[in-house]
Amino acid sequence: METSSLPGLAALRCVEAAARLRSYTLAARELHVTHSAVSHQIRGLEARLGAALFTRSGPDMLPTPACERLAVRLRRTLAELTEALDEAAGAGDRAPAPLELSVMADFANLWLIPRLDDLAREHPELELSLRLHTGTAPPDPRSADVGIWHRRIEERGYRSERLLADRVVAVAAPALLARHPGLTAATLPQAPLLRFAGRSWQEFFAAAGLDADEPGQGVIYSDAEALLRAALVGQGVAMVRRQLAEAYLRGGELVRIGEVEIPAQLDYYLSRREDHPRAAAIETLHGWLRARLGDER
Repeated sequence: METSSLPGLAALRCVEAAARLRSYTLAARELHVTHSAVSHQIRGLEARLGAALFTRSGPDMLPTPACERLAVRLRRTLAELTEALDEAAGAGDRAPAPLELSVMADFANLWLIPRLDDLAREHPELELSLRLHTGTAPPDPRSADVGIWHRRIEERGYRSERLLADRVVAVAAPALLARHPGLTAATLPQAPLLRFAGRSWQEFFAAAGLDADEPGQGVIYSDAEALLRAALVGQGVAMVRRQLAEAYLRGGELVRIGEVEIPAQLDYYLSRREDHPRAAAIETLHGWLRARLGDER
């Protein structure tokens, strides 16, 4: 195809965005155009190529294998073109857009957010846009530049690395220990125990060699941060991820009960696209996370 007959940039941007987001609607939103404009541009390009680029599957528009390959190359080309135009306009020193980070809410609230000042001080060039995620299953990985989620992304073109394999420990506030002096792992069944929807006390009792029943009364917490907050104000003993409670343990706001620990059922994985144009920034973030988590372990 001669240069003079190349498709317009608008059509190429529509194909790249729709392939990445698996949606004409989301592509239109990102590009600030209408759904019909995206559809029109893609239909025109399909007619020009004589080949379909997308197939519908329920609410999703799935790129064909040929479209997937095209989108990968378009992504690189568009990123290089944007960089070249910025340099030509003298905008080489302009701050890049924030890195979109989707992160599990408990990890964000209990570990990441309290350390964001450290990140900003150590890497002032790295600006984040934070989006919290609560479901066990990850969102569409194309919805963010990088994700910290409970499950790996198995799609082709994505890489997931385990960031944190945590252990679960029993903790309580000093105020509760004052009401229950001498509390140990062996006497936990006699203490007020906070219930968590994602974890059974019987797992902990089995690890401690205790024959005890699951507590049958009290609030059942579905959110790990709410569970930890309840422990902090002395409502009961909680089973929590050791890494997420580490700062409170070091500060004396929480005290660990005994040495028993059990594996956390879900790890945290950092996931990103392999050919991401912001790969350097993502690696900076990944390196900082690994270092901080390693130091605190």
